[in-house]
Amino acid sequence: MNERDRLWKERQNKKTEREKRGGSFGQIMIKKPLLAGFAGQRPHIFPNGATVMENETLSKVLMCMQCGMCTGGCPEAGITPFNIRQLVRKKQLDRALDKAIPWYCTSCGECTLRCPRDVKPSEMIVEVRSAFVEDGQIPLSIQKALENTFVQKNPWGRPRSKRAAWQEEAGIEVPHIGEVESGRLLFTCCIEAYDPRCMVIPQNVAAILQKAGMDFGVLGVEEACCGNEIRRMGELGLFEELQEENTATFEKYGVKEIIALSPHCMNALKNEYGDIGVKVFHYTEVLAKMIKEGTVNFKVPYNKKVIYHDPCFLGKQNKIFDEPRDILRAVEGLELLEFSASRENSLCCEGGGGRMFYEAEITYTRNSEKRVLEAIKKGAEEIVTSCPFCLMNLEDPAKER
Repeated sequence: MNERDRLWKERQNKKTEREKRGGSFGQIMIKKPLLAGFAGQRPHIFPNGATVMENETLSKVLMCMQCGMCTGGCPEAGITPFNIRQLVRKKQLDRALDKAIPWYCTSCGECTLRCPRDVKPSEMIVEVRSAFVEDGQIPLSIQKALENTFVQKNPWGRPRSKRAAWQEEAGIEVPHIGEVESGRLLFTCCIEAYDPRCMVIPQNVAAILQKAGMDFGVLGVEEACCGNEIRRMGELGLFEELQEENTATFEKYGVKEIIALSPHCMNALKNEYGDIGVKVFHYTEVLAKMIKEGTVNFKVPYNKKVIYHDPCFLGKQNKIFDEPRDILRAVEGLELLEFSASRENSLCCEGGGGRMFYEAEITYTRNSEKRVLEAIKKGAEEIVTSCPFCLMNLEDPAKER
């Protein structure tokens, strides 16, 4: 039996165990239309005529009064076929969904923030995608990312043995977490571990923390994807496996504190894993505190105009707005500019929710392009962000200008 077959068999056994505990991935099967008056009037997307939705999500969907606040703030509304209000309405009426539409959602969370009835439309999208995943009706690019994560523990399918390549590239030596007394872990996002453009993030943060005398370690090849994007792509079973593996690793090495290098990782570890007995911070929180305490200070002036882009998972969903700006203001000579839509109202770059892997079926002006154009109009020389997904999305249109 090869490694892939062994992993697949192990996963199927875990899935069977979950089903015995109370349904596949903790879900329930709703076999009747939510409103009896619409019974039998539309085809279902599943062979057995069932719609999959968690109890809590189902009850919240029924509370929607179709006010349109969600669509009014959605970064995809009007530029793509995605309309979150219409999707919620179809779920209320138990009507079939176009299998391509839900994949345009970026999981920015704007709809959930604006909803006056606390329906949490963004969570409904996760459940809808989960149903498509269970039925095998997912885009090939999404399927590939999920398969890569299943085998190599990262969506790009890069060898796990190269997880610590960012250290080798910069000649940085960070001890393994097992050798660190503080129990402080620097957690690297998959994209930062493997993409050369994003490797500078762990390299620079690690260098600053080391110069400041902080005691911390890394997991190296034992580090696995946090699962944030995996959950939002609807593969709840795979997300649960990643959660179990990472949690077991944290317990094995006595991790007490995690400094996450991506807002996506921070969100998963802090908000999706439940109470794991570990404090989780984004690196901007840590650096801002060190600057305030005088542990870190910038001696070299940086005489440029920069504009800050708020990542959705850092700002909208975790309310971290001031710390990144405090860091930038601490740099002598730097002039900080703001986008017209910033902080809670920041325009999503379209990098989250699996959109990094989804090949859109239409051509349109991406939000990242709009951001770059506004930055130029405001006289900014550089766009600064604190998320590797945003960095990737903003860099390409910026280079074209």
